[in-house]
Amino acid sequence: MRGAMSINIEAALEQLWASAAASIPEWLPMRYIDWLPAVYETSLKFQSTAKGRSNIYLVLLDFSDRDGSYGVYVGMSKYSPAQRFDQHKAGIRAAGSVLKRGIEVLTGPTMHLQYIKRSEAARIEGELAEALAAAGLQVKGGH
Repeated sequence: MRGAMSINIEAALEQLWASAAASIPEWLPMRYIDWLPAVYETSLKFQSTAKGRSNIYLVLLDFSDRDGSYGVYVGMSKYSPAQRFDQHKAGIRAAGSVLKRGIEVLTGPTMHLQYIKRSEAARIEGELAEALAAAGLQVKGGH
């Protein structure tokens, strides 16, 4: 699928979801975004040295009403990424960008940044947001 037109990839993913939904891992994104490999590469540059209770998470944002593109929200929380996304969508300590534009959690790129020390999570959150913005993505969050 690498190098194929995104419309063809979207159709293939829809077929995959329809036939194998129960066996697909939750960390696999539900749609193809051309910059997703760059997110994985950038995220892998960040490592934590200590275990803790904080998690780094990414949320896919939909900017189709503006320019037809996608963006990413970078956050950190003591909750799992899926729980924190649900909180955002329910309006609980919600970032406006996630509440309005959040589509799904991008679990895969930050799987190695779960259960880390809070001080490191705060540092990584900001640095990851800056690195993703430097890679040309629309980034929100990363306080």
